[in-house]
Amino acid sequence: MNSIIITQPGGPEVLHLQASPTPVPAAHEVLIQVHAAGVNRPDVLLRQGKYAGSGDVSGSVPGLEVAGTVVQCGAAVTRWQPGNQVCALLAAGGYAEYAVADARHCLPMPTGWSYIEAASLPETVFTVWHNVFQRGQLLPGETLLVHGGSSGIGITAVQLAHALGSKVVATVGSAAKAAAVRALGADVVVNYKEQDFEAEVQALGGADVVLDMIGGDYTPKNLRLLRDDGRLVFINAMQGGLAEFNALDVMRRRLTISGSTLRPRSADFKATLAAEVERHVWPLLEQGKFRPVVFRTFPLAEAAAAHQLLESSAHIGKIVLVAST
Repeated sequence: MNSIIITQPGGPEVLHLQASPTPVPAAHEVLIQVHAAGVNRPDVLLRQGKYAGSGDVSGSVPGLEVAGTVVQCGAAVTRWQPGNQVCALLAAGGYAEYAVADARHCLPMPTGWSYIEAASLPETVFTVWHNVFQRGQLLPGETLLVHGGSSGIGITAVQLAHALGSKVVATVGSAAKAAAVRALGADVVVNYKEQDFEAEVQALGGADVVLDMIGGDYTPKNLRLLRDDGRLVFINAMQGGLAEFNALDVMRRRLTISGSTLRPRSADFKATLAAEVERHVWPLLEQGKFRPVVFRTFPLAEAAAAHQLLESSAHIGKIVLVAST
């Protein structure tokens, strides 16, 4: 089979298409013929050798989410059969024509969705469900502030929070992105390049939960924006992990600061999370309360170009690699 290999830590140019052995599923795994694979920020960090727990990435195959057809099942797998259409969360290996996945981390393709659309789901939906609704404990009627509202994570958080009855405020970097995010259900959209997002959100009364992927000098601003008992959840720190804030204010207003990375978590944790996602999110997909937003697709061989686009932040929604038709 063909797969994309990280030849060494570095820029997009280190992603090379190479012939690789087709993986063999273990007893608890399924082998998936990959039709499409989502491209995500953690893939960039893995390529750079900066993702949590990544170690030496030379020879690694990136890719945390795929959609495709089950072609082989391990001896202990009972739910899936060859021919089933699934999307799956992976620890790595999605940028390939075939990939193995823990059978418990697979979910059925949503009715009426294409492989390309389904490949945009697992990594972002699992991440948002865990960080916004489990760690952030967002409730109906509360306000969520989402930074990077037009990213894959952003469009997922906006749609899920809106569908489940919360008010959503999102920050974006252009008028086009603002219009797109507003159409997905954001109640208020702030263009951070033209407006002071802290002042704008403060005028709205602040937020109960902030989902942040920026870090750096956003951190004290986010904390000031939180209402009493508010929750700040980090999923990245694109402007750096260091920040200065007033710990006494955190204590006085009973604020919670949290965060997570999904890839290093145990297989059992991801299996439990997958079951929750299927129970709570999949019905929203079937009801049409969440829709895919795929900005552009690339052939598998052009993974480097897909990474360049992702790093440019010019996209609205997801970028997807097409491995086979």
